[in-house]
Amino acid sequence: MTDQILTETRDGITTITMNRADKKNALTLAMYDGIVDALKTAEADPTVRVVVITGAGSAFTSGNDLIDFMQNPPDLAGDSPVSRFLAAITTFPKVLIAAVNGIAVGVGMTMLLHCDLVYAADTAKLSMPFTALGLVPEAASSLIVPAMIGHRKAAELFLFGDQIEAARAAELGFVNEVVPADALMAHVEAKAKRLTALAPSALRLTKQLMKSSSREVAERMKEEGAIFGAQLRSPEVAEAIGAFLAKRKPDFSQFAA
Repeated sequence: MTDQILTETRDGITTITMNRADKKNALTLAMYDGIVDALKTAEADPTVRVVVITGAGSAFTSGNDLIDFMQNPPDLAGDSPVSRFLAAITTFPKVLIAAVNGIAVGVGMTMLLHCDLVYAADTAKLSMPFTALGLVPEAASSLIVPAMIGHRKAAELFLFGDQIEAARAAELGFVNEVVPADALMAHVEAKAKRLTALAPSALRLTKQLMKSSSREVAERMKEEGAIFGAQLRSPEVAEAIGAFLAKRKPDFSQFAA
């Protein structure tokens, strides 16, 4: 497992930490595989009842490492570290909690849709800036978000990709509760400890019942993945990455609508 993914298991709780603070925990393909390995280990361990995922430093995750993606474009519709990660978080049978300690960008926000509980620091900011990068939504977010908040509110989040504050994310239903940043991990630990005292099979079966639409989610992920993969190789994404590296705004005026 990469050292950019840290795991700790104590008192029935496994904590997975995305550990690339100098890059705001931008996810590489190796990190995706590291998270998958950690989830598989936690699933197989009968003493683990709850998994918490968080980020090191001041960020949850700034999303995908775009340079890594451009150098090694993953097959999101087939077998790749990203598709394995998406499958792992959507089918993980135990309680999965996100502790959003800072910015959550792109997949950093969409992965929250597959966590059972989400607690955010009051300093956290969430966004899905796919269109600004020439990309499309993933993690079945194009299915789940409109179902959660309605088409118009979802369109505003997806099409503009603007950041929303943690409090707004809670209003929309992405976050269960917003707490002071310095109290976040203690708050999450207290919630996780309450869960470890409950009947494990009842927790698992309750989650299973609530995930009854998982087939539709998997189909949407595959559909999104095919489009996302094609866009990764598009001139629009090349312009977005070039602009990012040059620290300028991308110019999409050259492309036909």
